[in-house]
Amino acid sequence: MQIRVYYEDTDVGGVVYYANYLKFCERARSELFFQKGLSPHNGDEFFVVKNVQADYVKSAIFGDLLDVTSKLVQKKSASIVMEQEIFRGEELLFKATFKLAYLKDYKPSKIPQELFCVFE
Repeated sequence: MQIRVYYEDTDVGGVVYYANYLKFCERARSELFFQKGLSPHNGDEFFVVKNVQADYVKSAIFGDLLDVTSKLVQKKSASIVMEQEIFRGEELLFKATFKLAYLKDYKPSKIPQELFCVFE
């Protein structure tokens, strides 16, 4: 997924604010659902971030065009682990591993089998 860095994404120096890399990753995960005609939030069923490990490699700046990649690396009955990276061209700027738990009625629940197609 491509994301353009707008002024609102940056600090006073024109550098992307650190928390926005997490937002860019969230948008890319949501887009995986939208591309399959699904929603990442289905009433009382949805994924939440349980854990994230992030590595800020280099800074993106105002006007950059970024590519966010998403890859499923592990799936369990009620959680998945995804690796996401953000590039400017061929240059790696950010990488993170997200553990996502699936909730139903705000409690951990088995992921419906048909949702795994979203991550393929």
